[in-house]
Amino acid sequence: MASAAVAAPSRRSVFDASYIRSEFAAVGISAHFIPLIWKYVLQNPRCGDLDGVPSLPTAAYALLRQKFRPTTSTLTATADSKDRTTTKLLIRLQNGESVEAVIMRYDTRLGKYDGKPRSGGVRSTLCVSSQVGCKMGCRFCATGTMGFKSNLSSGEIVEQLVHASCYSQIRNIVFMGMGEPMNNYNALVEAIRVFTESPFQLSPKRITVSTVVNLIPFNPIGSSSNFKTSSDQNVKKFQKVLRGIYNIRTTIRQEMGQDIAGACGQLVVSLPDERSAGGATLLSDIEDLRI
Repeated sequence: MASAAVAAPSRRSVFDASYIRSEFAAVGISAHFIPLIWKYVLQNPRCGDLDGVPSLPTAAYALLRQKFRPTTSTLTATADSKDRTTTKLLIRLQNGESVEAVIMRYDTRLGKYDGKPRSGGVRSTLCVSSQVGCKMGCRFCATGTMGFKSNLSSGEIVEQLVHASCYSQIRNIVFMGMGEPMNNYNALVEAIRVFTESPFQLSPKRITVSTVVNLIPFNPIGSSSNFKTSSDQNVKKFQKVLRGIYNIRTTIRQEMGQDIAGACGQLVVSLPDERSAGGATLLSDIEDLRI
């Protein structure tokens, strides 16, 4: 009598930090070797295995082959805005679901913060997703039309930066993609810790976690919504009410990537129709105040 085949468990991303640390500790391998693995994958994002990582203990290679993959997600498509300031990435996860991430390129010298000129120059910000879909169900957000499907692991969040680094040197991270980050808190915190460690070494000041209370002008999401974008004048009036009457400090987010459905509230997988029209314009910074 033939026995049924048992599916092998999926291997985890090397960027799932707590998991790889616990597995290394279990067999007596120092966690100091982990940043070497991350650096290798970052420099070789399309590597098929981890045998090429230099200077690891012999036991580490066997463990990596058995339980880990360089990346568990695959970059399946990209789209560039007309002005080339925005690139949207479609990323397929190991479970077959997909998420979107967006690279936004800025010249900080074009903008102001708190009324004062900015210093610096050209840089890139990556907008990352934390969930497939979202539980919040906001009617003005395309991601909300998907419902909630799954949380991303910390490794899947970090892998978005790995994929994006093939296109641009990322200086800032904003959690403004698909999902509500605070609903995936443990993976969120772990991913941020990896972002600030070697080899990424992003400053904590350059990582923004955005929840659902941000002031974001509505971006068109096609026939799935009857909402219309408010005028700049009305947006500013609403902000003044929040600040002046309720003492709520708010920023008005800049829109980028509308022509590729990559702006705030437009990220969704498999929406059946076009969600935006018009071209993106060169902007100074997603965090700029517009008052």
